[in-house]
Amino acid sequence: MSQQSLPVRRSPSLLLAGLAIGLLVLLLCLFASIGLGAADITPPEVWNALFAFDESSTNHLIIRTVRLPRSLIAVLVGGAMAIAGAIMQGLTSNPLASPGILGVSTGSAFAVVLSTFIFGASSLSIYAWFALAGGAVTAGLVYLFAALGPGGVTPLNLTLAGTVFSTLLATLTSGILLLNQQTLEQVRFWLAGSLAGGDLALVQQVIPYLIIGFLLALVLGRHVTTLSLGESVAKGLGQNTTWVKGLGAISVVLLVGGSVSIAGPVGFIGLIVPHFVRFLVGVDYRWILPYAAIVGAMLLLVADIFARLIMRPLELPVGLVMPLLGAPFFIYLIRTRIRR
Repeated sequence: MSQQSLPVRRSPSLLLAGLAIGLLVLLLCLFASIGLGAADITPPEVWNALFAFDESSTNHLIIRTVRLPRSLIAVLVGGAMAIAGAIMQGLTSNPLASPGILGVSTGSAFAVVLSTFIFGASSLSIYAWFALAGGAVTAGLVYLFAALGPGGVTPLNLTLAGTVFSTLLATLTSGILLLNQQTLEQVRFWLAGSLAGGDLALVQQVIPYLIIGFLLALVLGRHVTTLSLGESVAKGLGQNTTWVKGLGAISVVLLVGGSVSIAGPVGFIGLIVPHFVRFLVGVDYRWILPYAAIVGAMLLLVADIFARLIMRPLELPVGLVMPLLGAPFFIYLIRTRIRR
């Protein structure tokens, strides 16, 4: 759907009903994610582990210490990356914009690898600070180099600048990992995009960044809707586009940096979910953002379940599963834009 198309009106009551249904499906996906894995656990036992915990039960311990944190991380990361992608597409009027394609995820990952190489950082809790800083610096550089191109900050210039920085930082990351075996051992599973290894303490540490980023995005929803219709239209309506873009960038950095710090660079969620959601609800970002959070969370939960079951009892990092879903859609999107 074109970012320049006129807003499609949907009934507020219908949209609210859709949110309620989406939340219900999300809870079912969360419940399934907790129960499925190398050893399947029955739904009654999952329920008892959540609401009548017995510390002498091995399955209850598995659920509370391994699967519940992992599933909650999937919900947080999936929702955050989807919102970040929607904000980026709205602010830039670029349907190809996403945390991965514009280099924000790659910048966050590079900062974490660099901190591990130089300072020996090995804790996911420390990764958060470096991921936020790396994402912020990369976003600023991508925007700066896009502004220097012909025509200024156009969707094409942003995509090209993001691709260049993503490639450069990915190459530097690979170089560090090749030169230092210890760094590779510390981050290789995380770098593939993994939800394993997190705990509730880590979730509590990162969730403030994600909540602030989400609330900031919701506040900007109406302004992003106007800006997505074109910067000239937004300025004609009296909008201060500089402030909207600046606050939107802060929201994206908080969401992406917090997500990458606990799950690594999980790709494609921020690209495909906003397009699917716009098809459902139209182009009003006051509805796109909450819907994107729910759909993104469901998508990553389902992908993680698939990653656990496809080679059971072995588990794949979810970052290796997402390209199977995202790459065909990305190719379709590129072909569609070329035709237009």
